[in-house]
Amino acid sequence: MVNPTFESEQKANAVSAPMRVLRLLWADKFAFVAVLFLIVIFAFAIFGPALLGDVAAKTNLRARNAAPFVLDRGFLYILGGDALGRPLLARIIVAAQNTMVIAAGAVSASLVIGTMLGLVAGYAGRWTGEIVMRLADVIMSFPSLLLAVIVLYMLEPSIANLVLVLAITRIPIYLRTTRAEMLEVRERMFVQAARVMGASNIRIVFRHILPVILPTLLTIGTLDFAFVMLAESALSFLGIGIQPPEITWGLMVSQGRQYLTSAWWLAFWPGLAIILTTMSLNLLSSWMRIALNPTQRWRLETGGKKND
Repeated sequence: MVNPTFESEQKANAVSAPMRVLRLLWADKFAFVAVLFLIVIFAFAIFGPALLGDVAAKTNLRARNAAPFVLDRGFLYILGGDALGRPLLARIIVAAQNTMVIAAGAVSASLVIGTMLGLVAGYAGRWTGEIVMRLADVIMSFPSLLLAVIVLYMLEPSIANLVLVLAITRIPIYLRTTRAEMLEVRERMFVQAARVMGASNIRIVFRHILPVILPTLLTIGTLDFAFVMLAESALSFLGIGIQPPEITWGLMVSQGRQYLTSAWWLAFWPGLAIILTTMSLNLLSSWMRIALNPTQRWRLETGGKKND
């Protein structure tokens, strides 16, 4: 028979978990605002193309290089129009999808692959670990953007190829971090106890070790998301990233650079979107570094109580 008191305590813990996260977020006001901004950006990425895809692609030569903050042509032209008269606000919202898909795909792929290789390098024998680490050294011997430029010159510039190239260049970050954490965690007492009790290597790695190092990897992944966004924008700015009619924020900056002296808003607004999103990700990463660390979380908990 199930104890009613135990059930009520479990329900209370389940309900209070989101509230604890909100309390920790509220303790860091910059992180709270950053999360709200990122929620808006991801909402744009999910729903923007379906709602504004046709508007963002429709040309209107009468609104060519239309100045911002003029509502004569409607609210969508509040940020101005581009060289073909398309509303910049609609295009920024639609471009958020490709920008987020590329960054999220590259970070997710590199996080999973790098973590798996790092677990193997840290827990397997010496020679297996050395082979995996030498593979990471080979990748890191090439500058990431230079490697991306070379590969994208040989391959067709597309979302899939961009994700592939950017993911490969970021794998060593997670591989090295995972291996370093693994070498330290595998010597702790609870891992030794699990081994003595007969737990298999797979159970020890995925049940006991991975949950301990996962917060560190997620924090790095949040910060790396911003780096991949900037890398994609740089490649699109150089003309070897996403090609029209597809759009990203980096491509919009590239298309607006020739109008900087006559229509600065063409490059300014998408560039501002990149800066604000990157800044928000950095603030979120700083918050996660403290919130996911039990020895540092008290700073947020005491801060949240003082604000109450």
